[in-house]
Amino acid sequence: MRKIGICACYDSPNYGSMLQAYATQVAIDSLGYKSEYIVYKKKKNLLYTIKQFPRLFNKNLMFDKMLVFKKKIALKKNSAINRNDQIRQRAFKRFKDNYYGNFSKAYYGYNELVKGAYNYSTVLVGSDQLWTPGGLATNFYNLMFVPNEINKVSYATSFGVSSIPWYQVKRTRIYLGRINHLSVREEKGAEIIKRIAGRNASIVVDPTLLLTKEDWKKRIPDRRIVAEPYIFCYFLGENEKHREIAKDLSKKTGKKIVCTPFMDSVVKGDIKFGDEQLFDIGPDDFVNLIRFADYVLTDSFHGSVFSIIHQKQFIVFDRFVEGGQSRNSRIDSICRLLGLESRRFDSDFDIMNQMECPIEYELVEEKKERIRQKSLEFLANSLV
Repeated sequence: MRKIGICACYDSPNYGSMLQAYATQVAIDSLGYKSEYIVYKKKKNLLYTIKQFPRLFNKNLMFDKMLVFKKKIALKKNSAINRNDQIRQRAFKRFKDNYYGNFSKAYYGYNELVKGAYNYSTVLVGSDQLWTPGGLATNFYNLMFVPNEINKVSYATSFGVSSIPWYQVKRTRIYLGRINHLSVREEKGAEIIKRIAGRNASIVVDPTLLLTKEDWKKRIPDRRIVAEPYIFCYFLGENEKHREIAKDLSKKTGKKIVCTPFMDSVVKGDIKFGDEQLFDIGPDDFVNLIRFADYVLTDSFHGSVFSIIHQKQFIVFDRFVEGGQSRNSRIDSICRLLGLESRRFDSDFDIMNQMECPIEYELVEEKKERIRQKSLEFLANSLV
């Protein structure tokens, strides 16, 4: 049996990243292939350090690095939040141990990684924001380490930005030209590929949408975590206004707010936000929190996706301000594809009225099933 190597962000302590990595392997294995996550360990020597220097001028990378740095500082200053964060990290590890499938042996250094690529008939990258400009130098997620003769596939991979910096256009064109089967999860990504590489990329669904509601229930059984009716708030951004809107909805509905705060950053307003703050929550628990919520408020792509899968009444906010970190396109794309534009937060409407506006999930399911089948077809054809 031919083996598929998967380049995925499987070890990032983020619900969406871990669930999409899990779903990618499930989808590939369901097609009858044997797969494994590729484990790459960089050798951090002097040459590696020198090569990293140009990355200091990448504003998108520096933005992300600054978020990580600020969170580390905040955790050091607040021992209670730090303890809760450690509890959450153990929950992520528990999910990884219990749910993930096979891993490759660890490939130490780039040369060993290149040799290791010969262990696979196909190497697939996907999905998540793996083609951000900040990661170009690693030559991992762009599959530059994979020899020409080995099949290369991108599945639902995202650039995470609306445009590629001018000084990276040539190198981006090169790696896009080497990938045998190209797919992205948003229209903006397809536009970038067409503009830079002159190639047509298929638009497919995020791997989490390759599994149906019933599939997710079989793999992650029902478990109600909060007994009372509740609004699940999953905010990754720092916008205080979003929290105030959530409080307004809670007041109008009489439903408590449940949240999992301090994910990407320690937001000062989150210290007292929510009626119930949960930390011992792995990706499987995250699915169940959405599954049993009365309402969902989020600025997260995967918070939106699992709300759609479980047919929830939800509202999604912009996490980033357009013109700065322009990473809202994937949310715009999935809402447009499924006819859910009305679920994007609109300040012209009362939050209660917008939340309770009926969603025609029968029509949503029809559209979702069509693109799901199309996406599965792309995946099956690309792995041959």
